[in-house]
Amino acid sequence: MIAIVDYGMGNLRSVEKGFERFGFAVKVTDNPKDLADAEKLVLPGVGAFQDAMEGLRQRNLIAPIKDCIRSGKHFLGICLGLQLLFSKGYEDGEHDGLDIIPGKVVRFDFPENKANGKLKIPHIGWNQISARHEPAPILKNVPHNAYMYFVHSYYVCPDDAAVIATETDYGVRFTSMVWYKNIFATQFHPEKSQQWGLTILKNFGDL
Repeated sequence: MIAIVDYGMGNLRSVEKGFERFGFAVKVTDNPKDLADAEKLVLPGVGAFQDAMEGLRQRNLIAPIKDCIRSGKHFLGICLGLQLLFSKGYEDGEHDGLDIIPGKVVRFDFPENKANGKLKIPHIGWNQISARHEPAPILKNVPHNAYMYFVHSYYVCPDDAAVIATETDYGVRFTSMVWYKNIFATQFHPEKSQQWGLTILKNFGDL
């Protein structure tokens, strides 16, 4: 069973439907016991970093998430679910994250009129991902430079570049996916990224 963590933020149903499309058993839950019983864990999310951490705290989900990751269960973070893995987030101040991957989450910092007004914040729409090294297992059968769907104003800056699985250009070259041992996390939304995004969900379910 794949547990999708419900902490009050995120498009849970679209992620659930993405996995169900391939016949995977999934459960949207805020019950710590369900996380412990699951084979895999998915942490989606849309919204503010601080609000998300508070949602996890209120539901007593922080320790179960860390325990699942430490136990070696495969983990997938999506969008805000990627950012929460990091040490610090700098949205409306400085806030502690889960501190599973050392690094920080910062806002795009470029003039919004850059490139004749073509680049806006937030970064919304289709953009390419490019692998830095041997592609992560969840990128199996996904073409190099495939287009994925993004919606975000902040991006992650890992302390260790070795965890960067893919990068994307948007005013700056930023980390669009990380891979560290059993942890996979994307800044883009695979559940909204049509064929190649759904391929990522299938690959994760098949791990």
